[in-house]
Amino acid sequence: MKQRAAALSVASNSALILLKLIAGILTGSVAILTEAVHSSVDLVASLVTYLSVRISEEPADEGHRYGHEKVENLAAAVEGVLILVGSAAIAVAAIRRLIVGGSVHTVGIGIAVIGLSAGVNLVVANIIDRGGRETGSPALEGDALHLRADAISSLVVLVALVLVDVTGAKWIDPVAALIVAAAISVSGVRLMIRSGEVLVDQALPVDETAAIAAAIESFSERGVIGFHELRTRRAGSKRYVDLHIQFRSGTSLEDAHQTTHELQDQIVDALGGADVLIHLEPEGRLRPGQRPLQAPAGW
Repeated sequence: MKQRAAALSVASNSALILLKLIAGILTGSVAILTEAVHSSVDLVASLVTYLSVRISEEPADEGHRYGHEKVENLAAAVEGVLILVGSAAIAVAAIRRLIVGGSVHTVGIGIAVIGLSAGVNLVVANIIDRGGRETGSPALEGDALHLRADAISSLVVLVALVLVDVTGAKWIDPVAALIVAAAISVSGVRLMIRSGEVLVDQALPVDETAAIAAAIESFSERGVIGFHELRTRRAGSKRYVDLHIQFRSGTSLEDAHQTTHELQDQIVDALGGADVLIHLEPEGRLRPGQRPLQAPAGW
């Protein structure tokens, strides 16, 4: 599913780039040409996404014992950089048009092409975003964000072209391009921040950590009396959890082992999929950072 969604993004971006280039040349609109640049950046990003989801689905090997899922996060970070590069190119072209000047003509063609572009991008973005949420793919989610940003920028350009056609004010065209550049820059920065959080092994969100604690506490009647050294992280669409579980004195190794496996399964279910590693410990004094199951609320 990931690869199909990524392939759809590549195909739609390729077609839209061609349409925008033709419309930009025919109309002389810098806003339309910058939209073509924006779509070109999106196409490169889509190709990066397509390759990354293929690599991320490869099984773990001797050189990558934790798998290849972080390739998706790296791809999302690359996409963020590409968005910033594209926005810079748009801004430069728009400022040059404001200084040097230029004409916009046959605006009707541009309006038709940009309107079609916005509609196609919104439809494709929704399809890809649904695939990203169903698979937990950050690369697809990033690609959907690109396409939505492209659709929004197309709507800005569409409004600008209509105003140019109605008022004859040529300066509206490059100003619209600058607005587009600013908007997509914000999207690029946000995408890079989100990707960076995963690449530096940021812990899972509070609600997911709470779900792990709740799963552990549900085994209090099976000999589990506390836990500590809880560490979590995410790579691509996969979550990783490792922790130490303390068992009541007298619990046999066989019972502790069986309980641990059941606890692992419950944590996996609570997170919607995860790689869980648990270290077993016997009852003893609390260690620094250890959380007993009888801890007061808000510990």
